[in-house]
Amino acid sequence: MKALRNYLDKIKPNFEPEGKLHAFRSIFDGFETFLFVPNDTAKAGSVNIHDAIDSKRIMSMVVIALMPAMLFGMYNVGYQNFLAAGTLADASFWEIFCFGFLAVLPKILVSYIVGLGIEFAWAQWKGEEIQEGYLVSGIIIPLIIPIGCPLWMLALACAFSVIFCKEIFGGTGMNIFNPAIAARMFLFFAYPSKMTGDSVWVAQDAIFGLGNTLPDGFTAATPLGQMAQGVTPDTSLCEMALGFIPGSIGETSLIAIAIGACILLCTGIASWRTMLSVFVGGAVMACVFEQTGQSMTWWHHFVLGGFAFGAVFMATDPVTSCRTQTGQYIYGFLIGAMAIIIRVMNAGYPEGMMLAIFFGNMFAPTIDHFIVERNISKRLKRGGIK
Repeated sequence: MKALRNYLDKIKPNFEPEGKLHAFRSIFDGFETFLFVPNDTAKAGSVNIHDAIDSKRIMSMVVIALMPAMLFGMYNVGYQNFLAAGTLADASFWEIFCFGFLAVLPKILVSYIVGLGIEFAWAQWKGEEIQEGYLVSGIIIPLIIPIGCPLWMLALACAFSVIFCKEIFGGTGMNIFNPAIAARMFLFFAYPSKMTGDSVWVAQDAIFGLGNTLPDGFTAATPLGQMAQGVTPDTSLCEMALGFIPGSIGETSLIAIAIGACILLCTGIASWRTMLSVFVGGAVMACVFEQTGQSMTWWHHFVLGGFAFGAVFMATDPVTSCRTQTGQYIYGFLIGAMAIIIRVMNAGYPEGMMLAIFFGNMFAPTIDHFIVERNISKRLKRGGIK
């Protein structure tokens, strides 16, 4: 690492204002601060608290927390293909995983190339530092879409989310909507046939001799979709929790998501108040509907669809969620309850979690505003100030 540091110091003058490569200063700065913690210090006379953990390191930790869900998602993509073809018993672990890896990798590459490309171009155009928020969005977006989503649609969704949900608001830290949520909603409303139905959840073509080419018209419904239609799925609760079911790439395994949640909570990056209250709100609303005769129990809601993934990785986004502690409880409960309401009362949209988080993002500033105003009012009363 010392040799790399010395090399960067050697070429850095070329990217300074008077250097021959000064036009690419923001790109160099982005790579440098990604590799090494900046050593700049505040020059003002005010008191500052410094920490070695900057926003890039926080984003990198979230990416690490997403690794279990991503790796299992790759394996499950291959598992579902071999299972559908009836050749699962003859396939090795590495054959299954490599097929899923090769199917998912292009989606991750397209997401990062398009999203970071726009971030780099925008930073160069405005002469600003490259922002790091897309490090997380770039991996979340491929994980919350079906494996059957075409790459060109994914590219459009990434471009839409970066331009219209980040940059026009001022970039990372200024956006009011989660970019990954925006990308999924763009795909759902613009190309619903590639985001819902029974034909998008299983990879249907062999890749480099791996996997199987399935018959034309092959379909495989998700357990959540089956239960929304009143059909009892033929998968056990254990299979649902482990994640061996059709679904979006990174959303199927509750176990893998729980590992990521532990990483986020142990490092203090995610708010346990938001995370917990999402599950509490979902459980309460599911129990209410269960009393009206609905067949889905609260634990079915947790293990199916994107409920757990959304609660752990998306509702806890520090930029678009509530900042106040009391507000985080309200915000999380609102998301969990709204997701169940959408799932139960709208059979045409059995997921519901992403739309609930989108509405939660919309109400987060208002919730924080009233919490802060209430605290100010209480303090004034305690001080006898009218």
